[in-house]
Amino acid sequence: MKYPRLEPDAIRQALSKLEGWSLREDGAAIVRSFKFSSFAEAFGFMAESALAAEKLNHHPEWSNVYSRVKVCLTTHDSQGVTERDFLLAEAMQKAAAGRGN
Repeated sequence: MKYPRLEPDAIRQALSKLEGWSLREDGAAIVRSFKFSSFAEAFGFMAESALAAEKLNHHPEWSNVYSRVKVCLTTHDSQGVTERDFLLAEAMQKAAAGRGN
């Protein structure tokens, strides 16, 4: 199923409901950096987020260095930001909240 790319106003409105997320400079993705107290906390966040990503069939671009996780969400099929990106961002917010982020 192809999701329609969101218009800039819809993206701004959705971003206003998510703490710490921003629109990438080119407007084609939303991004956030998470900081945890340890590598184990960061890895736990990634594991929980991976399960959410599998359920949504939508996978992040991310990297991990010790206690930091950088996330970039975009919908490649739609060549931009879609509702799926925000669904996964919300799931990641919940995963991070339980880990003192």
